Amino acid sequence: MHKSDQRKWTMAGTAAVVLTPILWLSFVYATRAQSPSPPPSGDGDAALLDGFRHVEVASVSDAIEQILGKRMYMSHRMQALFPAKFAGFAVTVLLKKDEGNHDQTALNGMLAAIDQGAAHSVYVMVVEEGADIAGMGGLMGTAMYARGYAGAVIDGGLRDTAYLRKIGFPVYALGPVPSTSIQHYRFAGANLPVSCDGVPVSAGDIVTADSDGVVVVPRSRATEILSAAQQLDFKEHSMYAYIEKYKSIEEAVKRFGRL
Repeated sequence: MHKSDQRKWTMAGTAAVVLTPILWLSFVYATRAQSPSPPPSGDGDAALLDGFRHVEVASVSDAIEQILGKRMYMSHRMQALFPAKFAGFAVTVLLKKDEGNHDQTALNGMLAAIDQGAAHSVYVMVVEEGADIAGMGGLMGTAMYARGYAGAVIDGGLRDTAYLRKIGFPVYALGPVPSTSIQHYRFAGANLPVSCDGVPVSAGDIVTADSDGVVVVPRSRATEILSAAQQLDFKEHSMYAYIEKYKSIEEAVKRFGRL
């Protein structure tokens, strides 16, 4: 090889060595900057979630009562950390009391459930008799936020509330407490049916929340319930202007058949 050609190849090799780490870092940062991937269940489920994100939770609750004839909303005990609206597929976790245990692995399953959850999940945790026990805090909330979870619903207490507000991760819980579940509780299962504030929740059900509270939508009836909720929403929103114009709620109810 001619010396000049050899010099060119050497320079090119050196440039490749220098550029490769730069290109790698660019790839890493570009990957991190991407929005969370859609749920693996498909475009149909993504569209379904989008529909629930744009309908009022009160209308969803009414639609469920009309279609299923039962209550699927959580009580006033479940309080929002800050005003938020979200909808996602339930990842359920159950903690059982195990007072004084020194098993360092007692709560490992709880952490694994978070790390295995997909984007657009809602973490639904039931802490047995846990009103004064923090079921989650800032570390768990950060992991959910990083994985693209829609929010969390905790039938138990909540701590690190200032940090959760700072990162903007929405949580419903029974209230703030500074306590820990370590040495007091044991992981009892994930993605199994649970009763959260008296409402049955199965893995994959749709959990939707806004300033009015939390509602659980059985996955098998979600499309039907969404359609009914959208109709109820449309009627109610149409009634506001009608009531203002005619100054009569009685006439509006007669006209639209909605209250």
